[in-house]
Amino acid sequence: MALNLIKLCVGIDTVDQLVVFQKRRRGELLAAGLPPYNRHLTRNFPRRAAEIMEPSDGPPGALFWVIRREVRVRQPLHAIEEAVDHEGRRCCALVLEPDLIRVDPRPHRPFQGWRYLDAADAPADLRGSGHDEGDEMPEEMRRELRALGLI
Repeated sequence: MALNLIKLCVGIDTVDQLVVFQKRRRGELLAAGLPPYNRHLTRNFPRRAAEIMEPSDGPPGALFWVIRREVRVRQPLHAIEEAVDHEGRRCCALVLEPDLIRVDPRPHRPFQGWRYLDAADAPADLRGSGHDEGDEMPEEMRRELRALGLI
C-alpha cells in the first residue's frame, strides 16, 4: 500500500472551489505551453518520497487535502521534485494529477506543513455519486449531524 501525504488546503472552503481553482490554473499553464499539472510548493522534501511514488504494490500515493477542518478529497501525486520558489530558495514541488477524488469526510485538527498518512489510516473514497451532500449545508449543521451519526 502506498504512503500518502496530508496537507491543509488554506484559503479554500469547499471541494468545488478547489476544483475551479485548479482547473483555472491548469488552463493558464496550457496557455503558456507548459504541462497541465498543478504544482504545490512546500519547504521540506519528503524523506520517504520513494515510498510515496514507487510503492511495492499498486499506484503511487496521493495528497489528501484538509478543507475546513475535515479531510475531504485526495489528489493522486504525479511526481515529487526539487524546485526553486519565487524567492530563489530550494523547495519541494508536489506535482498533482488533475483528478480530485472525494473521500468520506473525517475531522482533522489544524497543523503546519504536511504529514505522512499511511494507506491504512486514510479515509475511504466516497461511494455512489461521488458528491458530498455536506457541501450544500452549513458547516456547523454538518458537524452536528456527523457527531450524531446521521451522516
